[in-house]
Amino acid sequence: MSSVLLNHADHAGLRLVTRRGTAYGDGVMSSPLFPPEFRSAQAHYPIVFRADGDGGFHPVALFGLVEGSNLFLAHDGPDTVWDAHYLPWAIERQPFMIGRGDPGVDELLVHVDLMHPRVRLAEDDDAAVFDALGRPTEYLERSASLLRAIHEGMQTLPAFIDALLRHELLESFVMDVESARGVSRLAGFHAINEERLAALDADALAALQRAGHLAPIYMAMASLSQLRALIERHRRLGL
Repeated sequence: MSSVLLNHADHAGLRLVTRRGTAYGDGVMSSPLFPPEFRSAQAHYPIVFRADGDGGFHPVALFGLVEGSNLFLAHDGPDTVWDAHYLPWAIERQPFMIGRGDPGVDELLVHVDLMHPRVRLAEDDDAAVFDALGRPTEYLERSASLLRAIHEGMQTLPAFIDALLRHELLESFVMDVESARGVSRLAGFHAINEERLAALDADALAALQRAGHLAPIYMAMASLSQLRALIERHRRLGL
């Protein structure tokens, strides 16, 4: 990764590949997800939780059942498309990220990973970052909006995960999927324990509601119905 502060002086000719495909970094099994996007994501992807190595968890959208497999990449004639109507923020924002400017300054600024496979420094049919007058294009404005949403999501995520852990609402699960090539095991993830949620008293549920946690909890639970569709995609591709 080669992250630098985005600016017109250095990146006037920067253009980005907007097509989808493994060559552009889309060949991933999952992506980080944030509670404000659970409602949109649950209609397409199972939402599960992965341990972060520090005793905490992070919600993710599952795209496949084995590492490196994104079952939502589909062929449409000569092109590869993302076969879902919603793209998680962490995927759509690439190759941009939020960073800070000068030391001691709290202002958050847009940075770009110049080594990302979506980055090009040539004139072609891909999306420009700045227009001919040096102004941010609509594409860059959209990306900046996504980065702000991700930043806000990162600020609220610890309280959400803390509430799940405090009420012991996460449970690990293992799922074996048979296909033409044998058995694939999905492991290393956690899901909401519906029985423990149902056993919470009125005060606990009211506290979760006031904190804004209850809706994303229910969205995550509802999303598990997408596991069946994910398994069917896996089997249909003969994986």
